[in-house]
Amino acid sequence: MRTASIIAASALLLSGMTKAAEIKVLSTQATQEAYLELVAQFEKASGHKVTTVFTGTLNVQKRLADGEPYDLIIMAGPAIDDQIKLGKAVAGSRVDFAKSGTGLAVRKGTAKPDISSVDALKKTLLTAKSIGYSTGPSGLYMLSVFEKLGISDQVKGKLKQTPSGVFVGTLIAGGETEIGFQQISELVHFAGIDYVGPLPGDLQRMTMFSAGIHAGAKQADAARALVKFITAPAAASVIRKHGLEPA
Repeated sequence: MRTASIIAASALLLSGMTKAAEIKVLSTQATQEAYLELVAQFEKASGHKVTTVFTGTLNVQKRLADGEPYDLIIMAGPAIDDQIKLGKAVAGSRVDFAKSGTGLAVRKGTAKPDISSVDALKKTLLTAKSIGYSTGPSGLYMLSVFEKLGISDQVKGKLKQTPSGVFVGTLIAGGETEIGFQQISELVHFAGIDYVGPLPGDLQRMTMFSAGIHAGAKQADAARALVKFITAPAAASVIRKHGLEPA
């Protein structure tokens, strides 16, 4: 395909390296599907090998604090900024990759609630028997949404938060929660659930996911080539296919 050819050619130009490298990446999960498709193209075009650990935001932070060695970090943009301040990522190395809104899903085959307006979403939240949310950026944001709607006290007893690294879809598909919220990109492909839609109107907020070079990177040049590859204009169609928007 033309797009794949353009991306492949870009990788060869951007790499600028004759020796194949193994790039070690630590990433949160919101961009996982799009990233993996792009990485497969990058490996084929560049000859580099990419090994990636996917986990939740809290687990990423813990692994970095524990001193685990990586070449590249991918997580929410503000979290990359925090890692730069902590000295775990190289100053000036943040590159925005893709952004995602927050959406709602239900167990596969069940009725889809109305979330087409702020009032409809509020009613859905008040009538839901249980609500799943994450420990990542979408989960923290949903807590602020409940506050904005003035229903924090009413929904508090119905909330169930996933451990770091566990998809909210797991709660929904397993019947542990009636509805659940997470980054749209983490809901649209999850087996056993039906994606309902995004948060309505002004309640929606896009989270930017970014890459940063690890301060102890052994393959910094190859990692930069990977970043250039996955953020190239030709990668946009792959990013959109997986429920994300290009940065």
